[in-house]
Amino acid sequence: MILVTGGTGQVATELAKRAAVYRAGRPEFDFDQPDTIDAVFHAAKPSLVVNAAAWTAVDAAEANADAAMRANRDGPARLAQLCAAAGVPLIHISTDYVFDGAKGAPYVETDPTSPTGMYGISKLAGEAAVLAAGGKAVILRTSWVYAATGKNFIRTMLGAAMKTNTLKVVMDQKGCPTNAGDLADAILAIAARIEAGWQPDYGGVFNAAGTGSASWYEFAMAAFKEAARHGRPMPTVLPITTAEWPTPAKRPADSRLDCSKLARVFGVALPDWQPSLARTVGAIIAVS
Repeated sequence: MILVTGGTGQVATELAKRAAVYRAGRPEFDFDQPDTIDAVFHAAKPSLVVNAAAWTAVDAAEANADAAMRANRDGPARLAQLCAAAGVPLIHISTDYVFDGAKGAPYVETDPTSPTGMYGISKLAGEAAVLAAGGKAVILRTSWVYAATGKNFIRTMLGAAMKTNTLKVVMDQKGCPTNAGDLADAILAIAARIEAGWQPDYGGVFNAAGTGSASWYEFAMAAFKEAARHGRPMPTVLPITTAEWPTPAKRPADSRLDCSKLARVFGVALPDWQPSLARTVGAIIAVS
């Protein structure tokens, strides 16, 4: 049995669509309530754990540093300790925001980390805590996750376009859009390799993001163009700079990820982001 944390989150939801998993979320499983971590773990008796639970509100983390640390460091640390003690492999989801975005090229796993905000700081601390537990741990750094459900950039953009015909979107931040379903497929492929027999090179940090890259502006424009194919009005989209859209948390300007290590070790590569986006936009419009 695979235990998936993260309740109704995007990745947990997509994993539950694809496999028979024990999906746990609040209040049953809550990183703010350490006893629930132990209770769910022992009740599930998992053969593998996927930790998709996290504090993901990037800006809110700036004013709630302690809560972000509990969710992104302390909770995963406890879960990793339970897994290590039981000999259960753990796949832990992390983020591109552990980098400052100043490299100017896609990041590899061995590049120096330098998060620019509390969200990235807390997620990096979580990575260290998971590895320190000493178990069979795979850390997947992903980026710009979106799906047809949940709170994400694409749903926000499509919703905003129904309310106004002019939008402003940041054009000087680049990353790798990642469909939650594609990430779920990758996780299950990794899980299958692990369950066939753990290998020493399976442990550690891996980048796992959609193939290709875009700016937020390009990402939004691709979504709007696809929506227009389904009859939605095409808004006027104005490209703006990060300086013109100040936020509490500083985002990395270029957090593209090189995912070649994932392909080399696990034989897994996520699809190009554009066809996945087209399917997702169609799914969003179909139910709205």
